[in-house]
Amino acid sequence: MRLIDTHVHINFPVFQDDLAEVAQRWRDAGIAYLIHSCVEPGEFHTLQALSDQFPELFFAVGLHPLDVHLWTPDLATTIQQLAQSDRRVVALGEMGLDFFKSDQVEQQYAAFGAQLRIARALDLPVIIHCRDAAVPMAEFLQQFWQEQGPVRGVMHCWGGSPEETQWFLDLGFYISFSGTVTFKKAEQIQASAAMVPEHRLLVETDCPFLAPVPQRGKRNEPAFVRHVAEQVATLRQVPLESLAAQTFHNSCQLFRLPGAEIVVA
Repeated sequence: MRLIDTHVHINFPVFQDDLAEVAQRWRDAGIAYLIHSCVEPGEFHTLQALSDQFPELFFAVGLHPLDVHLWTPDLATTIQQLAQSDRRVVALGEMGLDFFKSDQVEQQYAAFGAQLRIARALDLPVIIHCRDAAVPMAEFLQQFWQEQGPVRGVMHCWGGSPEETQWFLDLGFYISFSGTVTFKKAEQIQASAAMVPEHRLLVETDCPFLAPVPQRGKRNEPAFVRHVAEQVATLRQVPLESLAAQTFHNSCQLFRLPGAEIVVA
């Protein structure tokens, strides 16, 4: 059985002391590929080094909405150049809107729109962060689609209701579920996980955050994506092996990954 963790942050300091052991655990758990998201472009060379160390790791480049204080028009050029500089870049992001922790609304829209234009120009999918912003996100994307054309991508660590989920499915997005789908009171997330069409479904950890049950309260790590997959399979009343095969295929389709597992020592 093969799984893909479609959203990790293993460059964070919390993994510094035992990353080799973390990697062995994800390999033992059948994690064939990982997609490393990017918070800001200054991480790029670290992500390259991680991909050198772990050949199953592919990565993105972009600017997180909570880091828009770093945004300048020149940064758009930097992101585009970095995305074109390494074949292991399989997405732009994470990008999007976060109105839970930030009131820099206009800056978020400016950075998000610019990164969508780059993704469209390079034909790369986007990894979208959306927190307390489902309605403005859907409206912004609908307007972008009308004016610029569609962009492929995924709503990562999705926490919306089935109604909100359908808005983004209608825009062509994949929907990715994290450890939050295992939380006892996450009824709307669980309902969304049950209704997403099988060909649009992804799983992730968003590690080191949001460790799933039964690891809740611990540092999250890629091996724990199996717990996410188990819960989603239960909610959808399908065998874990089928859920793993489907999400593996979906991830390969979205990020244009090789269809066969990388053999690692």
